[in-house]
Amino acid sequence: MKPSKETVELFQNDRFATENGAVIEEVDDHYAKCSLKIENRHRNAMGAVMGGVYFTLADFALAVASNWQKMGYVSLNSEITYLTAAKGGKLIAEASCVKNGRTTGYYRIDVRDELGNLAAAVTATTFCVAK
Repeated sequence: MKPSKETVELFQNDRFATENGAVIEEVDDHYAKCSLKIENRHRNAMGAVMGGVYFTLADFALAVASNWQKMGYVSLNSEITYLTAAKGGKLIAEASCVKNGRTTGYYRIDVRDELGNLAAAVTATTFCVAK
């Protein structure tokens, strides 16, 4: 479903991601889809999208998926595998909860280019700091 105005406003405070172009497309129970329009500032010296862009978008999707209903989850560990260079002008990250425990969660985040190619795969463990 489309994010509410309140959700979008809340995550505008995630300034590194949003000021680099990340936007929320969809949110649902422990799920988020976020995107980023690729600009020249996102490219490395070889002209490819910088690895940090993939990770920033994936981390933003993780933050939205794990916190949009109740704040208090942080990333405890993340691992990214870069699979192919992005084609086209947009990246899309989809974060889905694989396991939601009492204090930790485990997520899979797929980062695709606008042609649907899987460009990066991320796994992340979250920890609930809210008591």
